[in-house]
Amino acid sequence: MKLRFSPASPYVRKVSVTLVETGLDDNVEKVLTNVWDEKTDIGNVNPLGKVPTLILEDGQVLYDSPVICEYLDSLHDGDKLFPASGAERWKALRLQALGDGMTDAGIAWLLETRRPEEFRYDKWIGRQTAVVLRAMDALENNLENLGTGFGIGQIAVACSLGWLDFRFPDLGWRDDRPGLADWFTTVSDRPSMEKTAPAEA
Repeated sequence: MKLRFSPASPYVRKVSVTLVETGLDDNVEKVLTNVWDEKTDIGNVNPLGKVPTLILEDGQVLYDSPVICEYLDSLHDGDKLFPASGAERWKALRLQALGDGMTDAGIAWLLETRRPEEFRYDKWIGRQTAVVLRAMDALENNLENLGTGFGIGQIAVACSLGWLDFRFPDLGWRDDRPGLADWFTTVSDRPSMEKTAPAEA
């Protein structure tokens, strides 16, 4: 298998953490991809022009991170990151959606700040910032939803928080959310998180 990736992408990090957690990291060739490069071929592989993109041995292409992570989780015999059915599955998928949604809002916020100032829409930045902070508050106020394990929901939240630290180091989200901060500190010590810290390409 080949993984088209960028080391700065929080969605790539979800896949990379999944690879380590499932013991599959050595089974995947990683191909560095800059989706913003005018000469990139990623659009020929994934019509969305995004990473992560996973190319299987038979040539089939999988995208985006929820699909890739669940596929990888199907390839090993250990403890599953995605519960198979029932209430636990919906809880895990909801937590993944919250983590991914927090990341979506953070990316929209970041991209808006990169526009020339005369084209920047401050109301849009404010809306996306509010989404990020509201999601963090929901996590802080319902810490029991994070549980004690490290499944796909926890991975999505952890990768989102790590990316927000990477892109917005002065956000100061820990000040009013000590429980979430403690949880993130603990999971950040996992080998899968240490190995996959975001970085500029």
